[in-house]
Amino acid sequence: MFEKLEFAQKPKKGETWDVAIIGSGPSALTAAIYTTRGAASTIILGGENWGGQLKLTTVVDNFPGFHEGIQGPELMDRMRFQAERFGAEFVEKNVVRVDFKKKPFEIYTDEAIRSNSVIIATGARNKWLGISGEQEFLGRGVATCAPCDAPFYKDKIVAVVGGGDSALTEALVLTKYASKVYVIHRRDQFRASFAMQEKARKNARIEFLWNTEVIEIMGSSVVEKLKIKNNKTYEEGELLVNGIFIAIGHTPASELFVGQVDIDERGYIIVHDNTKTSVEGVFAAGEIQDAYYRQAITSAGFGCMAAMDALLYLDKNIPTW
Repeated sequence: MFEKLEFAQKPKKGETWDVAIIGSGPSALTAAIYTTRGAASTIILGGENWGGQLKLTTVVDNFPGFHEGIQGPELMDRMRFQAERFGAEFVEKNVVRVDFKKKPFEIYTDEAIRSNSVIIATGARNKWLGISGEQEFLGRGVATCAPCDAPFYKDKIVAVVGGGDSALTEALVLTKYASKVYVIHRRDQFRASFAMQEKARKNARIEFLWNTEVIEIMGSSVVEKLKIKNNKTYEEGELLVNGIFIAIGHTPASELFVGQVDIDERGYIIVHDNTKTSVEGVFAAGEIQDAYYRQAITSAGFGCMAAMDALLYLDKNIPTW
């Protein structure tokens, strides 16, 4: 067991924290590692179901330092332990309201928490089809990230559901490993860019199923086949696959921050100068502001950046710090 180190004194009940981090994924926990080591008292408001999407992931093979891979939940447990080792206070309570219009900032769970700076790291949620088998086979043939999981499908048959750039990107990544990739789209044309469509159409391993919906995911211990329906003819059938990638979009977990910081039309928090939001002293890290990369390692990087920005803000603006 490592020695527990605390670089900043924790405030007493009712007193103000230096940094409050809302969220508990890689960006939140990495930020906490940096703020605590930067001698800032840090509270992590991780929520009742903490850990982000990696808590629902099986083997993570693309996070540096784990050459044999690591289970997603174990990776998050290790990150949490590291943050707590340096003195972060982890609270497994849901945030219900924030007030960034006053300073110190106020964050509410079942009590008010005050902080001189805030890092928002609540991430984004995958959109799901909402069909039978989807959650049951998560991690056992149902996936959402081809760059993460494609190597597990070498020489296998997989399906991708979606019609945007992200769906076709997933399909193209999968063709480097899978023997065949079905792209299933409920319409008769893609929303993806023309260039992406052309690239997918030229790939011999991709087959398109138009006007088609997946209505059930089936198998014994792992995914074995899909029940599909043509929404024009209403004809139903089965498709033998070893896996299915859901790529119908993401929903940023930004509901709490509407009216508090600037948010774009998709729900992502708008940042400038790397991680700064429209409110001085409030920063955003990870998938709550990143609609492009959406990887654990990039989220961790954004967490580091937000922490360094928060420490600089405290140094310049909080005389007592």
